[in-house]
Amino acid sequence: MEMKVGQKAPDFTLTDQKGNEVALSDYRGKKVLLSWHPFAFTGVCTDQMRALETHKEEFDKLNTVALGMSTDPSPSKGAWAKALSIKNTKLLSDFYPHGKVAREYGLFVEEMGSSGRANVLVDEEGIVRWVKVYDIPQLPDIQEVLNAIRDMG
Repeated sequence: MEMKVGQKAPDFTLTDQKGNEVALSDYRGKKVLLSWHPFAFTGVCTDQMRALETHKEEFDKLNTVALGMSTDPSPSKGAWAKALSIKNTKLLSDFYPHGKVAREYGLFVEEMGSSGRANVLVDEEGIVRWVKVYDIPQLPDIQEVLNAIRDMG
């Protein structure tokens, strides 16, 4: 079941590309963008994660933390982040149990064995305020995402 606006976002603790544990609840008091992508080392996913890194200053000004989310293993995310020169954006691994968080958010695609492509905005209190699911080949419009954050206030 897909996550709905107004629902409490399920908390999670996942490992980032550097092997550090990151919990959604670590960011209470900030907005959080959960930017889901299917697979590391693929074209559209690469552009999606680079957009998060490129716009980090804008996210900071909007009191927002952007997290890249997928079911890839943490070491893969680390190699990918290094290849993309991603230094500031945390890329989280929902690898084990495989896709548990993606399933909780209603974003796991069984046929692919991965998460789909989506952006989920969580407010400072942990409530989902905006959800957009994309076709797999579609690159999310980063300006649309930034506008959605601005609209949250």
